[in-house]
Amino acid sequence: MTDCLFCNIVAGNIPCDTVYEDSEVLAFRDINPKADTHILVIPKQHIVNLADVSEQQWPLVGRVLQSINKVAQQESLEGFRVITNNGEKGGQEVFHMHWHVLAGKNLPGF
Repeated sequence: MTDCLFCNIVAGNIPCDTVYEDSEVLAFRDINPKADTHILVIPKQHIVNLADVSEQQWPLVGRVLQSINKVAQQESLEGFRVITNNGEKGGQEVFHMHWHVLAGKNLPGF
């Protein structure tokens, strides 16, 4: 999808600070971090959000979640928060499914 920010990052058209990558998943540091550690984890395949996941794509979602654990171990995160926003009313700003991995002393409370 040529107008998708994250698809352009996956394609290498926009640089990112990669922290993890495999054939299906990319994780990179957020350019506008909301915590000491703020990493975005995305499937390389364009999926709008959780509500848009097809039956065939659920295994990919599982692999993305497994990658979050790999990122947390690699970054030596002792504790972390994982957030995904779904739809405009759910706070989603980039319409390519992604998870925010947040860690550090400055985590906003709920």
